[in-house]
Amino acid sequence: MEGALYLPQSSDLSPSLLLFLGEKFQRKEDLSKAPGLVSELQNQCSDLDESLIDLNQKLLTSIISYASHSERVGGILNEIKAKLSDLRSSTSVSETFLDGKEGQGLGRSEQILAEELPALAKEVARVETVRAYAETALKLDTLIGDVEDAVSSSMTRLRKPSPTANSGKMRLLAIKSLKNTEDILASVTKSRPQWTRLVSAVDHRVDRALAILRPQAIADHRALLTSLGWPPPLSSSNFVNSTIEKSSGLMNPLFTMQGDLKNQYCENFLALCNLQELQTRRKSRQLEGHYRKVAMHQPLWAIEELVNPIVVASQHHFTKWIEKPEFIFALIYKITRDFVDSMDEILQPLVDKARLAGYSCREEWVSAMVTSLSTYLAKEIFPIYVSRLEEDSVSGVPSQARISWLNLVDIMISFDKRIQSLIANSGVLISVKEDDLQRISSLSVFCDRPDWLELWAKIELSDTLDKVKAEMEDEKGWKMKVQGAIGFSELEDYKAPAISGGVIRRLSTLIDRCRPLPSILLRARYIRLAGTAIVQEFLDCLLRRCQEAEGLTALADDDALVKVANSINGARYCESILKEWCEDLFFLEMGFNETSQLETRSDENNIEASGSCIFEEEIGKLKDFHTEWVEKISTVVLRGFDARCREYMKNKKQWQERGGEGGTVSKAFVSALDHLQGKILKLKEGLNEIDFIGVWRSLAGGVDLLLFNGVLMSNAKFYDGGIEIFGGDLEVLFGVFGAWCLRPECFFPRVSEGLKLLKMEEQQVKEGLGRGKERWLRKNRLSHLSAAEAEKIMKNRVFLS
Repeated sequence: MEGALYLPQSSDLSPSLLLFLGEKFQRKEDLSKAPGLVSELQNQCSDLDESLIDLNQKLLTSIISYASHSERVGGILNEIKAKLSDLRSSTSVSETFLDGKEGQGLGRSEQILAEELPALAKEVARVETVRAYAETALKLDTLIGDVEDAVSSSMTRLRKPSPTANSGKMRLLAIKSLKNTEDILASVTKSRPQWTRLVSAVDHRVDRALAILRPQAIADHRALLTSLGWPPPLSSSNFVNSTIEKSSGLMNPLFTMQGDLKNQYCENFLALCNLQELQTRRKSRQLEGHYRKVAMHQPLWAIEELVNPIVVASQHHFTKWIEKPEFIFALIYKITRDFVDSMDEILQPLVDKARLAGYSCREEWVSAMVTSLSTYLAKEIFPIYVSRLEEDSVSGVPSQARISWLNLVDIMISFDKRIQSLIANSGVLISVKEDDLQRISSLSVFCDRPDWLELWAKIELSDTLDKVKAEMEDEKGWKMKVQGAIGFSELEDYKAPAISGGVIRRLSTLIDRCRPLPSILLRARYIRLAGTAIVQEFLDCLLRRCQEAEGLTALADDDALVKVANSINGARYCESILKEWCEDLFFLEMGFNETSQLETRSDENNIEASGSCIFEEEIGKLKDFHTEWVEKISTVVLRGFDARCREYMKNKKQWQERGGEGGTVSKAFVSALDHLQGKILKLKEGLNEIDFIGVWRSLAGGVDLLLFNGVLMSNAKFYDGGIEIFGGDLEVLFGVFGAWCLRPECFFPRVSEGLKLLKMEEQQVKEGLGRGKERWLRKNRLSHLSAAEAEKIMKNRVFLS
């Protein structure tokens, strides 16, 4: 029992331990389990001790790691503190925290961040800009120095000749330096636009270098051409016939050059192309944001050097052919054709190598030859032809001068077609821009001399008017009809006289003459001077014929009526053709071009149209003409009907018949209807369908108003018999117009509704005479009569009880 003395008191045990023991030892039998429980508890304590040891080791490792990290952070903070100290010293900050006044130190830090740091950054940026400027200026100076050295070397070569190969190499090096210089200037212009003085200074030095470099390259090029035997000898024995085969063409030195001479020529040609490519880039940069058209495309310098000697050599032949201009054009065409293949095979690869974009040697060759021809025409040929025409105008006697002028224009048009085929057949697309077309057209001579264009238009107009007037004086042309359509689509039969078709053909031929002109404004000017005058002359002729017919018979005679109808048909036909023409792109371009000109110019000068169509004014005059004379025809026919219908309308007693035979026609009305029907049939036979419809509808409206006022509004009393007579007369009248419409009574709304009122029953009439007449009229579908007119008609209705 000694062991029991060592047991603790229950009051000394914790509640959790008491609860544990109570759960394990609830009965006496549980005491036998005590040794096992002790062993289990000892094992658990041993496990917990091991876990505690592991946790202590992990804690120690974490403390060591934290201490190392803390040391590194401290080192970084010390470095930051040192840098801040350096920053304070560099910005002349000498103040420190005094007496623990941390608020004052914090304010100074904010001042540094807000004011002094941006100023420092700005100063650093300025220094960087100065450094970049200095580096760029040094680089440009080095490049320009290389160029100037090459130019100086070439100048020395001029005084002391040296091998051409060395000069070519020096030129290529100078061009390479110039291109590098231009690359830098282009970059500076975009990234540093404020460096204008630097760019200007460099451009000035480049201009001075190019002023020497380009003439030297051209001089070398000309010397090489002379060595090649360019230009080839021109013989006058084999180029007059323009159909000559290429096998009999001129010898081409470009195909026969070989060896060092060929290499030197190709190098010099390439140098010229590189110089021009450089010049194009410089102009494009210098004119950025301005009018850059001049810089975008200029004649190829190397091709011009090929053309100029040929032009000089050709002058000897040209002076002998003033009276035979076709020989001049034949020679130019032959030279152009015989050398055009060498442009593609030999020179085009060099242009492509120089990266001279947008240039075709074939097109440049052709345009240079054509430009030289146009220049010669403007200086030598046309002034002579103009002086001859002026002499004729003074003497008043036309001579060979007009024929020679027209013959020259014919030759120019034919030449331009053949020249343009040289470009088209090669697969090179001809640009639709006016400037490009002018370069390959001999007719461009008129672009700089609009007075010559006006002279040409007057000659063409005079020649065409002579032919048109002779045709208009022939009555056969007025009796025959137009056969077939001349427009762009099949037209309906306008029954137009043959003379109108002849005028349109003459006008079409006249307009075709100006189609090759390389300027839209020139074509429009030509058509306004010549084409519109032809239409006006034809319109004047139509007006004279109609006035003659009206003056002789007042259009009462059928022949006079047919003559006017024929003139109306001619005007309608011409109007239709001109409208179709104005839908063509050729005329639409003129309208759009004139519209843009009006928008950009304050004064309109001679431009009268709004841009919708160049024949707009003439179309309006033709429309007014046939509209006016259609109205006159309707008035004349209606006047004849009225004259024959007066007795009928004056006889008011006939409406007072109390009963009569239905379906009969008043004898006094027969003559008027016969006249009306005869005139309408004559107009149906002679007038075009569109205007005929307008005539008979106008007549129907006039007869309706005439009978309404003369019969229904005449205060005549209507009995049943009179109503039957009037209804029968109207049925016959409707029958006259029934051949051209299904419901002719619709075209006589007043008399139809008046007859409807007369046929109403007495009770309906009484209702109509009561209040609410407007509503009563709408109820009975009487929309063409006013309340007063309906009341007057109903009051004149007499009912017999």
